[in-house]
Amino acid sequence: MSPQTETLEFDIEPTDLRRLSDLCGPFDENLKHIERRLGVEITHRGHNFRLIGPGDTVAAVQNILRDLYVETATVKGQAGTIEPQQVHLAIQQAKVLEQDSSDPAAEKMTHIKTKRGLIKPRNHSQAGYVRAILAHDVNFGIGPAGTGKTYLAVACAVDALERQEVRRILLTRPAVEAGEKLGFLPGDLAQKVDPYLRPLYDALFEMLGFEKVEKLIERNVIEVAPLAYMRGRTLNDAFIILDESQNTTMEQMKMFLTRIGFNSRAVITGDITQIDLPRGQRSGLRHAIEVLSKVEAISFTFFQAGDVVRHPVVQRIVEAYDDFDSKKSHADRD
Repeated sequence: MSPQTETLEFDIEPTDLRRLSDLCGPFDENLKHIERRLGVEITHRGHNFRLIGPGDTVAAVQNILRDLYVETATVKGQAGTIEPQQVHLAIQQAKVLEQDSSDPAAEKMTHIKTKRGLIKPRNHSQAGYVRAILAHDVNFGIGPAGTGKTYLAVACAVDALERQEVRRILLTRPAVEAGEKLGFLPGDLAQKVDPYLRPLYDALFEMLGFEKVEKLIERNVIEVAPLAYMRGRTLNDAFIILDESQNTTMEQMKMFLTRIGFNSRAVITGDITQIDLPRGQRSGLRHAIEVLSKVEAISFTFFQAGDVVRHPVVQRIVEAYDDFDSKKSHADRD
């Protein structure tokens, strides 16, 4: 059953117009942020607030608003202005973003709206993957080619941008040659690595259109860059996607994960069966699975050959390779 919508009214005390203004933010931006993240409606007249939404969620939002109001109190003469990162942390600490995958309402949440239409997951694994992205700050999508890992991650990023949950999208991948030598390509560094980033551009063009993507790139609202460009940066209010992460080193993966800032979401995709790193160099994705598997606020979605949504023969190709590798592994042990 869908969660029942409830209305909750309450007063925030003590009455103080300066503190109320700090709580709501410029043009009520802090309240709008909570509305977007938690799917509730917030209205207020002065210090009287009215919340409309699922029962458990409105109760949590009431606590979030009261906790944030406490932080607006003047401390040693300094105004306690509420910053966006404080709102983000308050939402995370409330732990109300997790969705019950058995709830039909959660299924509806997996439908992603873009200007080019509605994108719906095609199987249970994809639906769980989208729900995980909506509910966690850091998400890993791991599995064979053709399972929709990158496409759905880009769709979630576009949706978050259009709903103003984030201010920009950053797409990156390691520039590792897939078995062939490309030689000395012409152009500057960005042009040299552009072929590696083409799948990310293709997904953006399909969802937003070529002209819109070009304009957003010019304004730095969308940034497509090689992984090396991430070093030394802290990325706030961003949706970050690391594609082909099986080709990161352990050091690169740690560097990327520590770039994530306030109100940012990261999706890391990869296929551990297609590692193109030099022989003897361990994949950062394999290492991350071992190190981070039990860390809260991080989700892992593992796709199988049966989740491939390309031409039916692709699924059979993946299964054939998996079967061959399994038999070879058994033979090597014997």
